[in-house]
Amino acid sequence: MREIVLDTETTGFEPSEGHRIVEIGAVELMNHMPTGRSYHQYINPERAMPAEAFEVHGLGDDFLRDKPVFRAVARAFLEFIDTAPLVIHNAAFDIKFLNAELGWLNLPQIAPSRAIDTLLIARQKFPGSPASLDALCRRFGIDNSAREKHGALLDSEILAEVYLELIGGRQPDFGLTTVAARTSAGPAPADWRPRPRPAALPPRLTEEEAAAHAAFVTALGDGAFWLKRG
Repeated sequence: MREIVLDTETTGFEPSEGHRIVEIGAVELMNHMPTGRSYHQYINPERAMPAEAFEVHGLGDDFLRDKPVFRAVARAFLEFIDTAPLVIHNAAFDIKFLNAELGWLNLPQIAPSRAIDTLLIARQKFPGSPASLDALCRRFGIDNSAREKHGALLDSEILAEVYLELIGGRQPDFGLTTVAARTSAGPAPADWRPRPRPAALPPRLTEEEAAAHAAFVTALGDGAFWLKRG
């Protein structure tokens, strides 16, 4: 099952008031595991950045001036998300902005039913407790020390780990930063599985433990199971 974990940064709270998307970040999951494929794009909002929004994400007018406008990246974004469910924290906000941008270009809208809202999941699972992304990272012991300001791609990567915890627990080898990136432009195949480790883990058995085990097996005699070869 393919899913896309997604986040946006904007110039404000309401597209109806002229606010725009300035960054989109998304990571691909296959069967709840990261494939290494991601989508990341800064966007020129074609308007000035309010000071309040700048304080949140640190994306200013000078930085965004030479970035592409939304119409230049919209189709590539739609191709990346394709028809996959979208995992979003406070999905109504991001879907509202994405559909506004797509609507201004007469492009297909994203159905709200596609969204898996981790904010709602967290509130249902932990009623009365803080449900912000930072609060959930603290609850699940997820390292978000790199999150000095909001950033769409980093937040998507963190949210992917939070999402896995919310739906039942992190797998031991889940890690967005350790998966080799796929070079294919298309979606991951349905039977995609994580690759084997490129190098074996070092043994944890000490020399003393190995010697004690050898002595124990020797004491069992020639019929010991460990001495049999199948």
